[in-house]
Amino acid sequence: MFFFDWQWWNTVSNIALIINIVLAAIMIAFEDKKAASIWAWLMVLFFIPVIGFFLYLLFGRSTGQQKWSDSDNMPSKDLIEEQKAQFDDGQLFTPYSVPERFNALIGMMMRNDNSVFSQDNSIQMFTAGEDKFKALFNDIESAEHHIHLEYYILRNDQIGRRLRDLLTRKAKEGVKVRFLYDGLGSRKIGNAFFSELRAHGGETKPFSSILSALMRFRLNFRNHRKLVVIDGSIGYMGGYNIGDEYLGRNSKFGFWRDTHLRMEGQSVHLLQERFISDWNKYDRNDSIPFETRYFPPPGTAGEMPLQIVSSGPDSDGGEIMHGFIKAIQEAKEYIYIQSPYFVPSSGMLASLRVAALSGIDVRIMIPNKPDHPFVYPVTFSFSAEMMKAGARIYIYDNGFLHAKTMVIDDNVSSIGTANVDVRSSELNFEMNTFIYDGDFAKEMKSTFETDMEQSTQLTKEMYDRRSYYQKFKEHVSRLLSPLL
Repeated sequence: MFFFDWQWWNTVSNIALIINIVLAAIMIAFEDKKAASIWAWLMVLFFIPVIGFFLYLLFGRSTGQQKWSDSDNMPSKDLIEEQKAQFDDGQLFTPYSVPERFNALIGMMMRNDNSVFSQDNSIQMFTAGEDKFKALFNDIESAEHHIHLEYYILRNDQIGRRLRDLLTRKAKEGVKVRFLYDGLGSRKIGNAFFSELRAHGGETKPFSSILSALMRFRLNFRNHRKLVVIDGSIGYMGGYNIGDEYLGRNSKFGFWRDTHLRMEGQSVHLLQERFISDWNKYDRNDSIPFETRYFPPPGTAGEMPLQIVSSGPDSDGGEIMHGFIKAIQEAKEYIYIQSPYFVPSSGMLASLRVAALSGIDVRIMIPNKPDHPFVYPVTFSFSAEMMKAGARIYIYDNGFLHAKTMVIDDNVSSIGTANVDVRSSELNFEMNTFIYDGDFAKEMKSTFETDMEQSTQLTKEMYDRRSYYQKFKEHVSRLLSPLL
């Protein structure tokens, strides 16, 4: 029988080897990824011949930076060009509470991401899901013209159905409701979930459904943003998705520690631009115009200075991470970071190591349990590397830490959707707010210190006690970290 024909099997193996070599050559020749990422994918191809190439097409291929943005039509286009000119002439200054050395950070994000520098905002920070959802639902109740929502995860559970029912009621009252959800993150939301909302004029659609993503080999490019705009005057953004676990109702994770912002002022217009641009990305026949009815005069909301920075596979890449790195480079006293995943790029890792080795107080807080088991070992590995450089690592024990925050020197803070990992810097559509205010930075620092009281500091003795199996998982995941 041919099953025992070794010559036949040898021929098949040689053909498979040749195919694998050709596929590897294609991968190298037509990809502009970093060398570390290419080597990681070649390793996958080596261990999973041929099939590894199809995995690469689904999860590793670049988008080619296609034109997915509506930036040419955004109302802020003229404002950002004016601000760039003012900044270059030295006429645009940071607030008195922030040292001038952070001017370069503001200017970089103006040029790199066309991020408007807005100074007339008020913001409120939430660190508990109950508080965030209570405020959000109250604001939705008061909506009169439109409600725009964009989330990575939407669950068909108690809080998800409560939100849907509230939106349906508002649609019946004549309020225009639009809901954009990620096709993969919210994959369990069936077409019937929003049927009544759509019957009353509401509009819903997935951002890159699984089927369309598979057909275009873009399954790996997900919309990780979480934002809400109500009547163009109130906005929300940050780390909370829509699901019962974000209210601490999941027995595995317990209390869900996250960070979210409520905004008023010009910043809401910037959130609105982001939503409309994202909504228009995949269906030009169902586009929202950038009309004044969606951008009412902001009034006098406050004096909080900030920039909202977006990044994604349709841009030059890494705008938010570049902001992190530049802020880290300007630090003189301390850098406090919270992230559920700590898989930094080589540039960010080097910046943090240099800061720690220079005597700057670097503290990094990670969860004590994984929500993605394969990512946690590499998070632990990179955290240990930072500990060896002099940073202090804290493992949050009071539930699950999902916050994505950074605060530096009582001067600059960042809150948003971007984790400290390759996925957030190169693959996902993300959004962070950089806040330039001393008092708010001190509030962020105080919140971090409160979280420290509910954490365990990682020590060398603790790290050295890990099992051989744990060490093996760390080594393997570290090799594949460019893909995570």
